[in-house]
Amino acid sequence: MIDINKANAYVVERFMEARPVATTMAKAIEVVPGLHENMLLHAGPPVTWERMSGPMRGAMIGALLFEGKAKNPEEAEKLLASGKIDFAPCNDHMASGPMAGVISPSQLVYVIENQTHGIKCFSNMNEGRGNVLRMGAYKEEVLNKLRLMESVVGPTVKSALEAMGGIDIRMIISKSLHMGDDGHNREDAASILWSIQMAPIIAKVAKDTQTAHDVIKFLGENPLTMLNPIMAGCKTMTAAGDNVEGSTIVTVMARNGTDFGIKVSGLGNQWFTAQAPIVKALYFPGFKESDACRDIGDSTITETAGIGGFAMAAAPALVTFIGGVPRDATNTTLDMYEITFAEHKQFTIPALDFRGTPTGIDILKVVEKQITPRVNTGVAHKDPGVGQVGGGVVSAPMKCFEDAVTAFAEKYGL
Repeated sequence: MIDINKANAYVVERFMEARPVATTMAKAIEVVPGLHENMLLHAGPPVTWERMSGPMRGAMIGALLFEGKAKNPEEAEKLLASGKIDFAPCNDHMASGPMAGVISPSQLVYVIENQTHGIKCFSNMNEGRGNVLRMGAYKEEVLNKLRLMESVVGPTVKSALEAMGGIDIRMIISKSLHMGDDGHNREDAASILWSIQMAPIIAKVAKDTQTAHDVIKFLGENPLTMLNPIMAGCKTMTAAGDNVEGSTIVTVMARNGTDFGIKVSGLGNQWFTAQAPIVKALYFPGFKESDACRDIGDSTITETAGIGGFAMAAAPALVTFIGGVPRDATNTTLDMYEITFAEHKQFTIPALDFRGTPTGIDILKVVEKQITPRVNTGVAHKDPGVGQVGGGVVSAPMKCFEDAVTAFAEKYGL
């Protein structure tokens, strides 16, 4: 007879024991398991070109233009529809990408190592807010920023990380939660902490003072600089709890703009999916709900690890971006304690008397209490090439969890 409680305690303890450290950067094709020249990784569960959402299609087009595999958007679309390009979820290749989440072979990615368990995961660099590749935009200005990141910012950051022996991601998350961040949509403090640690080293390793200035400015002016390293760090945490017999703890939550999917520790690599919901959002001027893509991105790995929307009580200022009042942020966190197995030992919330964040989504509790995980997120336009149109809050679809519970009962004879 399986001991679900014991299995879940083991999984969540591994989540909390994990110590992810950003050690270097490398070309994706050199370090991401299974990635090849004619493959593009994307956010969420598996999806075909025919079913891809607009922003994911736009990001795929932009990636081929960036890679030099197409000369214009029309040529890129034709190649993407031809079957000659393989598509695969980032999460199936130990990676994590925000929004469309597209990672192409020659992109530089952060190498994040969980030094407790020896697990490495990867994510690309963050471009900032607005019209960016991850939101489905692919104009020349978007591609030019990517080229700058790959030729100047990335190599300098790589040299700095290696020179300083890496940056402790878990420590930055812990500190930033006490400074008004949630670890997902509000990364202001974390990005500052990251940039402050790196700036003196960049000044030493950059090829000249202008490069040092440009790189420090790029990192320091982007309040989401830290999002991608944190996502890959959270991926190393939850991957430490993969494939534990008898566990009902969620190890992956991800969306692709078409489907929302989860994986469960005791059910291996199987995806359980449902239609991605529409985000309840605060829209930028000139946009409305009918412009919005369905929920998209791998950034829900943060909630899976116990931060993000689950730590919203630590970040009341978030409501100015996603709508609502500060009490809504607190209530979200309190609700998430109802469906999680433990309170995090490392991540605590000052406003709740330093209570640990709700950690370890339990599919049995989700279905029993009819409360699904709540996430705060950005919103991309439904059409390719447009970009971000707002931000808000969304709840995961119950069907994913109900199907997972059914599969769990069948597998373990319950």
